[in-house]
Amino acid sequence: AQAGYDYAAASLTKQDPYRIERMNKNQGKIIMDGNSASALGCVFAGCTVLSWYPITPSSSLAESMIEYLKRFRIGPDGKATFAVVQAEDELAAIGMVIGAGWAGARAMTTTSGPGISLMSEFAGLSYYAEIPAVVWDIQRVGPSTGLPTRTSQADILSTAFLSHGDTKHIMLFPSSPHECFEIAMEAFNLAEQFQTIVFVMSDLDLGMNNWMSDPFPYPEKPIERGKVLVKADLDKLGTFSRYKDVDGDGIGYRTLPGTQHPAAAYFTRGSGHNANANYSEKPEDYEKNMERLQRKFDHARSIVPAPIIETAPNAEIGIIAFGSSHWALTESRDQLRDEHKLATDYLRIRAYPFANEISDFVRSHKRVYVVEQNRDAQMLSLLKLDLDNELVLKLRSVAKLDGLPLDARSVTDEIVAMEVK
Repeated sequence: AQAGYDYAAASLTKQDPYRIERMNKNQGKIIMDGNSASALGCVFAGCTVLSWYPITPSSSLAESMIEYLKRFRIGPDGKATFAVVQAEDELAAIGMVIGAGWAGARAMTTTSGPGISLMSEFAGLSYYAEIPAVVWDIQRVGPSTGLPTRTSQADILSTAFLSHGDTKHIMLFPSSPHECFEIAMEAFNLAEQFQTIVFVMSDLDLGMNNWMSDPFPYPEKPIERGKVLVKADLDKLGTFSRYKDVDGDGIGYRTLPGTQHPAAAYFTRGSGHNANANYSEKPEDYEKNMERLQRKFDHARSIVPAPIIETAPNAEIGIIAFGSSHWALTESRDQLRDEHKLATDYLRIRAYPFANEISDFVRSHKRVYVVEQNRDAQMLSLLKLDLDNELVLKLRSVAKLDGLPLDARSVTDEIVAMEVK
């Protein structure tokens, strides 16, 4: 090889204008894929139960987590302080997660679109019985088997309302391995604070590909278990109502199995119930319960990760994106500015329910382009359900569905074409 290099250097004339120059921009960086970063984040977030069923492109998250658990979740006696179950299917996997969450463990599963479809009924149980659970959805191209080795952001609508009846679920949207690590703590804290299922919406591009990243800092955010009553609390109260909205935020107080107090027990059910967790088919009990669940979801707006906004001087056009699309948007905004003199502001969604900053962002621009990787403009559709009618009229769709990672040029060209019109 060296002889060939020396011959070329001495004998061949350079025919093109290009040259290679060392950038030296990787000092202090690490290389990691999003699935491994997510797994490490889950361990640091206190997850001790993993129930999963293999599916591309999420399997490596579970496999990485198993290795981390073996390293970091071993007790002083040398025994494991975690439980991992490779379930027979996705239904069993999410069922075990909900059972473990009910018992007080931080529990999770990882899957992709087909698994999300199978978990639908159990998602409703977590929502209605109010049991913490965390699901990592590494999105791929659907429907059906689809393209298992291609990336997508097409599970947004199905996940937001997963299950039958009136359900709404918290979703988080990481954009990098660094954020995958950090958002794990957010996911488990939110699941326990709001006593519900939380979905982390990653994708194949982010999850399976290697990315350069800053090293992950030790998590500063503490573990937050939410409203859990222990024996001392019950001694003071004497009794409690599991589904009573004591604080006005829609979140009831819960006890964990094994709490040594005669008032601690209650019946957990997915059927109709009143504030005391007793079976009820009374219309007024059902209506009060569903209205309380809506208050709880609305309260989450101020708690979930806020959007990140980047502004430019005199920008009248806004762009909204989320997840791994962020990086193409960063380059596309430079192209729009440098090549077309088009200044843009940018908002990156990090969570659903949507924070109030999103409606303010749309209101302050003439037009807002929502960029996403699916056919049906699913994030735009979700925004339409949330925003006032006059704001909906400002939204435009930039949707890509070829299964490849989003590229800046296609976004730039589509926005320019619509601006010319």
